[in-house]
Amino acid sequence: MARNVVVTGGGTGIGFEVARRFAEAGERIVIVGRRRAVLEQAAAELGAAVTPLVCDLADPDAVEAALAHLPERIDVLVNNAGSRETVIGAGPHALLARWRGDFERNVLTAVLLTESVRDRLTPGSGRVVTVSSIAALRGAGSYGAAKASLHAWNHFLAAQLGPSGITANIVAPGTVSGTEFFGPRLDEAEVARRAARTLLGRIGESGEVAAAVYFLASPEAGFITGEILHCNGGELLGR
Repeated sequence: MARNVVVTGGGTGIGFEVARRFAEAGERIVIVGRRRAVLEQAAAELGAAVTPLVCDLADPDAVEAALAHLPERIDVLVNNAGSRETVIGAGPHALLARWRGDFERNVLTAVLLTESVRDRLTPGSGRVVTVSSIAALRGAGSYGAAKASLHAWNHFLAAQLGPSGITANIVAPGTVSGTEFFGPRLDEAEVARRAARTLLGRIGESGEVAAAVYFLASPEAGFITGEILHCNGGELLGR
């Protein structure tokens, strides 16, 4: 029987590849994001089993409104939405904007939706997979702190959902291609520099992170919960 899957940030990058993986397996997917045109284009490419849903997940009113358009039963929830705050400036106001922006876009986007649909997660087989980052363990200021918050929250979530047979896990990617995260910063020289930090001598691909997410959402991963699956080619260890 096809599962109901919700993927946030599903219009591009890792989220798109996650949605593709589930679509190829015959699942029913809702991709959620802020940009209608991007979501509709992704859904058209991925096929009829994929439904786009526009929602600013950091806005509680928008999340409440979106609930009517989400499945009554959710077998898999993938919290992938997130971005890095680009506010630049000196002084406490710019600092507050940067830290608050990173927290809202990376933590609240996951927490508000997950808590709002907890009662819809399928008992006994439900899966929550949240995409974090190597930045949570290597620093990276406000962005790293926000991603690290997801790790602490996931431990709490796993304990809350465990008695219902629902798992909650993290996938923490390193540097991967095919995303909008780095923009023009990820030029040839930067790719070479980051590749040299890994044990495999290369950066990752979005599809490889999607494979890790797909595994944690599979029936075979039913005895894994509260864990962080690192997907960084050994970048965390360095060379």
